Amino acid sequence: MALFGALFLTLLAGAHAELPGCKIRITSKALELVKQEGLRFLEQELETITIPDLRGREGQFYYNISEKVYEFLSTFITSGMRFLLNQQICPVLHHAGMVLLNSLLATVPVRSSVDELVGIDYSLLKDPAASASNLDMDFRGAFFPLAEANWSLPNRAVEPQLQEEERMVYVAFSEFFFDSAMESYFRAGALKLSLVGDKVPQELDVLLRATYFGNIVLLSPAVIDSPLKLELRVVAPPRCTIKPSGTTISVTASLTIALVPPNLPEVQLSSMTMDARLSAKMALRGKALRTQLGLRRFRIYSNQSALESLALIPLQAPLKTMLQIAVMPMLNERTWRGVQIPLPEGIDFVREVVTNHAGFVTIGADLHFAKGLREVIEKNRPTDTREPGASSAAPAPTAAV
Repeated sequence: MALFGALFLTLLAGAHAELPGCKIRITSKALELVKQEGLRFLEQELETITIPDLRGREGQFYYNISEKVYEFLSTFITSGMRFLLNQQICPVLHHAGMVLLNSLLATVPVRSSVDELVGIDYSLLKDPAASASNLDMDFRGAFFPLAEANWSLPNRAVEPQLQEEERMVYVAFSEFFFDSAMESYFRAGALKLSLVGDKVPQELDVLLRATYFGNIVLLSPAVIDSPLKLELRVVAPPRCTIKPSGTTISVTASLTIALVPPNLPEVQLSSMTMDARLSAKMALRGKALRTQLGLRRFRIYSNQSALESLALIPLQAPLKTMLQIAVMPMLNERTWRGVQIPLPEGIDFVREVVTNHAGFVTIGADLHFAKGLREVIEKNRPTDTREPGASSAAPAPTAAV
């Protein structure tokens, strides 16, 4: 019975364990880069050392060792130092590289704002797992509306997996990562758009007035020539589906068509439902995850009757064109700004490779020091702003190596 009890408790603990929305793997190649940067840093430090001429007297002997002598000896000293660096210090630097990465990652904000509406939580769910060749980290990777900082979307997505080791860094994002972003913007009231008057494409304006001429002609003269308004509002949080063949986002929205006479209540002409399927292509630029969206499928229908849905067919192509011209560029302007990946300043991703899996996407990349190691360390050095005598905070989780 004790065995079954222990097994039950283990399964229960696993059932309640929070799944990561984002995983990062730092491979030994990244640690090698840090080691090389460390060697370059030490060599630069050695080059800045100057020794003054030595003069003096010991008993009956006078001595005068000039800088020229040091330059002659420096050949032997430098060779010896390089041998010592390679044989003795490099292994220490490899370990120091791991410690440096841990300390730099500790300076990355756990919760930060993405824009004025939404923030992101990159809390570490457990201590980094270190092996002989990799350092793996599990992050919550969850967005949240800033107005509801305590809200969180349950993570029921597939847990992302990292198997590759060829690149310096691998980042994996589950469907939950993207779903939490879209639901956060939905809850923040950002997924809506109104086009009024001149903002409505002229061809579409003419077509809509002709389509609803029977309704418009019955209105008062003060309303007939009023500006047209199209209001697009997402009615449920969009959902992301990641497959090996690609990533798609499903969106359902309502479209209301109305006339807006000045100083009078607007007059609704029609209301319909729009289903759209967007393609999404991911890319890493610098340290930002960017997304390019494209409109793949689109259809409109009426909630009132099948007959009214048939009457909407002539509007299908013009409304799709309107979405491609007026709506998609606005979406892509925001999604291409991207969201930051939890790496410190001064280190960027280069030569990325994106791979889709069932339920998650992985991006492999190499690291590039945009600045020297000294600048990176100084920029990310924590500033102690505590009052004298204040208690210290608990240290961030680190990897044991």
